[in-house]
Amino acid sequence: MISAAWIFAGLVLLLLGAEVMIRGAVALARRARVSPHVIGLTVIAFGTSAPELFVSLKASLHGSPGIAIGNVIGSNIANILLMIGTVGVVTPFVCRGAPLKRDGLVLLLGTVLFVAAGLHGMIERWHAGLMLVLLIGYLFYCYREERRSGAESLHAKEVAEFDQLPTSVWRSAAYTVGGLIAVLVGARLLVDGAITVARVAGISETVIGVTVVAVGTSLPELATTVVAAMRRHSDVALGNIIGSNIFNTLGILGVVAMVRPLEIPPEVLSADIWIMAAVTVGFVALAIRLPAFNRPWAVLFFLIYALFITEQFLPAGAWASAFDIAAN
Repeated sequence: MISAAWIFAGLVLLLLGAEVMIRGAVALARRARVSPHVIGLTVIAFGTSAPELFVSLKASLHGSPGIAIGNVIGSNIANILLMIGTVGVVTPFVCRGAPLKRDGLVLLLGTVLFVAAGLHGMIERWHAGLMLVLLIGYLFYCYREERRSGAESLHAKEVAEFDQLPTSVWRSAAYTVGGLIAVLVGARLLVDGAITVARVAGISETVIGVTVVAVGTSLPELATTVVAAMRRHSDVALGNIIGSNIFNTLGILGVVAMVRPLEIPPEVLSADIWIMAAVTVGFVALAIRLPAFNRPWAVLFFLIYALFITEQFLPAGAWASAFDIAAN
């Protein structure tokens, strides 16, 4: 019960801390006259991914690579299936714009790099360096292309979703520092609680990372996506999902593995990483070809996510046994 309370407290601190930190950082960046485009590319992108980063880093340093890797895989899957499956029922995600194809291709490239490193059995520091170089190159390319176009960029639109910002410098700084501290404390509580619960319940740390930890750390992205979707800013909502997965795959894994190389648990290689890859490829292909993710697609995505979560907690071979019983 105490460990479950730690997990709950950690999730609350991660959600509130990330929200407060982003608002403070955005306010400071605006006062420094940083362009909305740059703020969207850096401050908001980092802020919404901060829970995943600090949780995976804490888990890695604690010697729990299953939680660190599972958090990224589970977050990527949840960002696609759970977000579209819940938000899309209320308002469809419209698929349009050149940035969608550009960002989707970068996400596919990052996923291929992740899978290739996974087949190696370990994400080494040189893998991490390659991931970070690709991320920095992507950010620079986005900045140059969207600045050249002269139109309001997708990342600048993301900044407009954040209102009611602190008005003074000191309050903005307090928001930023206080939110960061809350995220750090929340990450520690969540990881410690998740490890204890996994050991007591006899569940692998990877399963806890892919499910409970991943959903919890995805809450900031879910919140910003819901706000954008409810305001009928579908391009911002969809861009937030893709951008978050790019940061998860390249930024979080890159930073964590640069600090400490990440060993890939066997259960990740047997199923989870391939499920993530299949979901990512299917999502990008559909986003490029479909005019919108309407309600039938949203329901389908939600059902697939429900099956994925259910499968995580079933004994190995349970689905095969069920099919054999049904066939007989």
